Amino acid sequence: MSAKAFIGLGGNLGDVRATFKRALKKLEGFAQVEKVSSLYRSKHYGFGDQPDFLNAAALITTELEPLPLLAELQEIENELGKRVIRENGPRAIDLDLLLYGDLVIKGDALEVPHPGIPERDFVLLPLAELDADFRHPGLNRSMRQLKSECPGGYVMRKEESAIPPSGG
Repeated sequence: MSAKAFIGLGGNLGDVRATFKRALKKLEGFAQVEKVSSLYRSKHYGFGDQPDFLNAAALITTELEPLPLLAELQEIENELGKRVIRENGPRAIDLDLLLYGDLVIKGDALEVPHPGIPERDFVLLPLAELDADFRHPGLNRSMRQLKSECPGGYVMRKEESAIPPSGG
């Protein structure tokens, strides 16, 4: 049975746009990439002085269950050069499983919906762009509502329209 999932993309090292395109191409190996948001330039979240981030989100349809999907996302991160020097530090790519249908999962390996969604405008703006009416299953609020309630302060500007899912 297929499920819709939202994946967050972030990065601030190297050619982030090219890395996002490669990540989307790799996603197509196990999922249908339905839509990709615009890119958003944002200030870093967490650890000190580092370059600005680019953030986006993708809506996918997949046959994979949440934990195998997470494992595939982590494999893509590794293939594309993610190295964690410190939590919330600089990185070439970050792929987060933000939402998986209407599931709520709280485990050691995975928490869905991603717990940071309500406070992070760099996550909410791309999600609302993809589907403003999608309801956060834990909070029963739409992405539009959460975006309007978010304190924000991280996103500096919308960079450009969506990266084509085919990476072209």
